Amino acid sequence: MAATTDDSEIEQPAPGEVTIVAHDIGAVGGMERQLTELIVGLRALGQRVTVIARTCRLPAGTDVEFHRVRAPGRPFLLAYPWFMLTGSLAVRRWRRGLLQATGAIVLNRVDVLAVHYCHQVGPVNPSRATPLFRAQVAMAGVLKRLGERVCFHINRPRAIVCVSDGVAAEVREHFPTLADRLTTIHNGIDVHAFAPGLRVEDAEALRASLALPAGGLLLAFVGSEWGRKGLEPAIRALALSPEWTLLVAGAGERARFEDLAERLGVGQRVRWLGVTADVARVYELADAFVLPSSYETFSLVTFEAAASGLPVLATPVSGVRELIEDGRNGFLITREPELIAERLGRLAADPELRRRLGGAARESALAFSRERMAREHHELYARLAGLPAPAPIASS
Repeated sequence: MAATTDDSEIEQPAPGEVTIVAHDIGAVGGMERQLTELIVGLRALGQRVTVIARTCRLPAGTDVEFHRVRAPGRPFLLAYPWFMLTGSLAVRRWRRGLLQATGAIVLNRVDVLAVHYCHQVGPVNPSRATPLFRAQVAMAGVLKRLGERVCFHINRPRAIVCVSDGVAAEVREHFPTLADRLTTIHNGIDVHAFAPGLRVEDAEALRASLALPAGGLLLAFVGSEWGRKGLEPAIRALALSPEWTLLVAGAGERARFEDLAERLGVGQRVRWLGVTADVARVYELADAFVLPSSYETFSLVTFEAAASGLPVLATPVSGVRELIEDGRNGFLITREPELIAERLGRLAADPELRRRLGGAARESALAFSRERMAREHHELYARLAGLPAPAPIASS
C-alpha cells in the first residue's frame, strides 16, 4: 500500500481549487456521466479543477488540469488495487486545493468523500452466468467491501457526500462513526438535454431505422446489470401488454434475454439498442419508462426519463423514492409482471393519463438539475475552505 501522509503534510486548501480523483470520467456510465456534469458545472461557476483519473473524456473546451493514472481497467481484481496504489501516489504529487475522492479508491487524507454506492450493502450481480465469472464477481465484492473499510478509515474525510438519502442511510448504518459528516447532494441531470420535444421528422426517421411498428407504444428500459435492474419482469410484462414494444438500451447477457423474449412470443416486440451515449434520443422516442430494479443508489436513468416527460414505472428503491409519488408523476411498482402489465394497460388506454403523469414527472425532475448539484458542491467546498458562501443564483 502507498504510504499515507500525516496531518502536517496535508496541503492547505487554496481558494477556488479542487482536485477530483476517480477511476474514469466520461459520457458512458452513470457515475462517469455524473462526474462529467459536476466538473462542467464547477467550471461554469469559476471553480478551478484538477482531475486525477485513469481516463477523462470531457466536452471540448472544458478547461481542467488532467493527470492520467496509468492503470488497467480490467480485470477488477487487478485494476482496483493497482489504481489504489498508483492513484494514491498521483494524488500526493498532483493534488491542488481541496481533494474529493470518488469512493474508496485512494489511501490519502481527503476533504470530501463522494459515495455513489455503499458496497457493504449493495448486491453483487454477475452479468454472466458462468461459474468462473460468478466466482470473480464474488471475490470482487469482498475486495470492494474490504477496500471501503480500509479507505474510509485512512481517508478521514471532513465531509461525506451521498448521492441519495438512501445511500446516506446505508453509510450511517455501516459506518456510524462517520454519521456526523454525512450530507446528501443528489445527482444532477441536464434538464435541457433531457426534455420532451423530438421533432416529428426525427421521430419518424428513428422509428424507421429501428423497424418499429407504426402507431405502436414504446416502452424504454435503460441500464446494464439486467438481472438486478429487472429486465426479465419487464419482458414478462410485455408478454401481457400487446400494445407496447420494448426498447432496451444498455449491456447485458443478451442471448439469455432474447431467448426469454422468444419463448414468451414477444421477440419481435423487443429492440436491442446496445450501449449508447445518446440515450436522450431513446427517452424522446418512448411513451413510457420502466425499471423494476431490486436495488439502486440513485437511479440516474429514472430521473433522466422523468425529465424527458415520460410516465415512470419503477420500484421504490433509493432515489426513486425521492422522485416518484405513486399516481401523481408515475407509478411505483413491484417486480411482479402482472402488476407492471396492469399499469401499462392503464397508460395504453388513456393518452391523457400518459400526458399528465409525464408532465408531472418533468416538473419534479427540474429540482434535480446539474446546475443545482454543482452549486451545492461549490458551496460545500467554500465552507470547508473557510470561505464566505457563494452568492445564491437563480435555479434553472
